[in-house]
Amino acid sequence: MLVFIVIILARRLVAAIVKEASQSGKLSFPHSIFLVMARFVVLTLTGWSLCRSLIYLFRTYSVLSLLFLCYPFGMYIPFFRLSCDVRRAGSLSPIASIGSKEMGSVSRGRDYLTVLKETWKQHTSQLYGVQAMPTHACCLSPDLTRKEVEYLKMDFNWRMKEVLVSSMLSAYYVAFVPVWFVKSTQYVDKRWSCELFILVSVSTSVILMRHLLPPRYCDLLHKAAAHLGCWQKVDPSLCSNVLQHIWTEEYMWPQGVLVKHNKNVYKAMGHYNVAVPSDVSHYRFYFFFNRPLRILNILIILQGAMIFYQLYSLICSEKWHQTISLALILFSNYYAFFKLLRDRIVLGKAYSHSNSSSDQKVS
Repeated sequence: MLVFIVIILARRLVAAIVKEASQSGKLSFPHSIFLVMARFVVLTLTGWSLCRSLIYLFRTYSVLSLLFLCYPFGMYIPFFRLSCDVRRAGSLSPIASIGSKEMGSVSRGRDYLTVLKETWKQHTSQLYGVQAMPTHACCLSPDLTRKEVEYLKMDFNWRMKEVLVSSMLSAYYVAFVPVWFVKSTQYVDKRWSCELFILVSVSTSVILMRHLLPPRYCDLLHKAAAHLGCWQKVDPSLCSNVLQHIWTEEYMWPQGVLVKHNKNVYKAMGHYNVAVPSDVSHYRFYFFFNRPLRILNILIILQGAMIFYQLYSLICSEKWHQTISLALILFSNYYAFFKLLRDRIVLGKAYSHSNSSSDQKVS
């Protein structure tokens, strides 16, 4: 049981080692032999340990227990299959990837193995692929800008699904699986299991979000939000004497202009505004990403709150296994908090310098 859980939790580490050892290039003969041997050893030990643990589990536990053990994997495909056809890996641009509406429909006639293969391909390219990071096209066409934002929204939602599923999977195997397979003669602290589930899920979520939402990706979303713009609904009685235009999707509207759309009056809030005034998703996209450090600040606050709570729990804990668990989680959170705080300081200075330079050019 312990070996199986360790392999499940260390699957990304194993995949990263195998990928690093599989890179091709101009290498010396001893170096290439070492990489081949390292890849062979890692794959052999992992496969042998996994097969041995699975054989032991099948011989020891009932079918119901094994279903409980594999339950998260059964939820993976229904959770991700709605997104596997709208994404395209490789060097396709966001504009080309979302140019037609056929890409938004799900191919329902496929069998389960085909969907599993494509979903796993998207999963691995998202986590380990070099070309998984989308690109930003500073296009002047409002229609292309909106299509690019739609692609970035799908990409961001996919990354959030990866964070949610991976964090819940890790917390499930750390906190709940040992409780299910414990012997009936042993006492189980259910309160500690629930607390451990929350701690592991939140800590893993922050670490994965920092990995899947790096500063370059947040800056890309910020640029797209700046080009998209935002509209704020205003009371028509307060602006009856002000010129109001009829909103059309072909124009890029400047800041402060008033437009009519669906019998409502909207005011342009961004420097450039090509968003649909009545589209709530465009408003949410601009709200979250118009400030480039908003996501980073949220992660720092969440991670800091987790560290303070774990320090308080560590001081109040009296059982040795709780102390060890809290110390290990706290150590990983310290490292993640340091990386987040470092990125926040560096990016804060960079953005403040760019804003001051742009203000000097305007003046």
